[in-house]
Amino acid sequence: MHSAAVSGSSGVRSPLRIEVAGQTDVGRKRNHNEDNFAIMPEFGLYVVADGMGGHASGEIASKMAIDTLQEFFASTAEDPERTWPYRMDRGKGYEENRLITGVKLCNLRIFEQAQRNTRQRGMGTTLVALFAVEDGVYVAHVGDSRVYRVRSGVIEQLTEDHSLLNDYKKMKRLTEEEIRNFPHKNVIVRALGMKDTVKVDTRLEDPRVGDLMLLCTDGLCGPVTDDKILEIVQTTPDLAAVASRLVDAANERGGPDNITCVIARWVE
Repeated sequence: MHSAAVSGSSGVRSPLRIEVAGQTDVGRKRNHNEDNFAIMPEFGLYVVADGMGGHASGEIASKMAIDTLQEFFASTAEDPERTWPYRMDRGKGYEENRLITGVKLCNLRIFEQAQRNTRQRGMGTTLVALFAVEDGVYVAHVGDSRVYRVRSGVIEQLTEDHSLLNDYKKMKRLTEEEIRNFPHKNVIVRALGMKDTVKVDTRLEDPRVGDLMLLCTDGLCGPVTDDKILEIVQTTPDLAAVASRLVDAANERGGPDNITCVIARWVE
């Protein structure tokens, strides 16, 4: 079971600095890992993607998402005037538009690749990203991977799952038992690569000293409860160790899926 772990820090809005660590693991039930993550401190960008689609095409989709985002951020960093593949949303600022455009470009690339190659039809990926800017940090997401924030001993989910289960929860109040036994838990209603266009959800957060944000695939937040995640975060000072313990917790609970997390902490 090979894991990948990376850590780094990024200079954002002094006096706050971001410490980051990430890890991915195949889990106990799958024979290959379709998750990918990236830590790009040079852009203040942190990404987790959970690929789907048979014939190992899920890992192609998640890798394409990360590579495309990295390429788009690199080219727009050097040349802010560069022509974008999408029109800017006038209601949003430059950096938020940049993030949304990057994710939309990922979607189009994956969709087009799947159209060209019949073996890759139906491949797609979730994506969650943090993008640290002058004013704070943007959270972007598509799919059922999640971003959590831990602040002052409280854990809060900042994203809303784009899943059939979540749609049902919103439409009618399901009991805990109905949620547990829901037959289509893994059906995603929005992902990158499903159609030629995608809606990207974004929000701006204002991090405080000591805040921790966790990006993770459902291989982590499925088997591991929010309370358990909070306990691990609060009792483990080292971020790389937090990532390892979260992965171990998911594997101890059966490791039903690939497990990936990226953790960012704001420090002085």
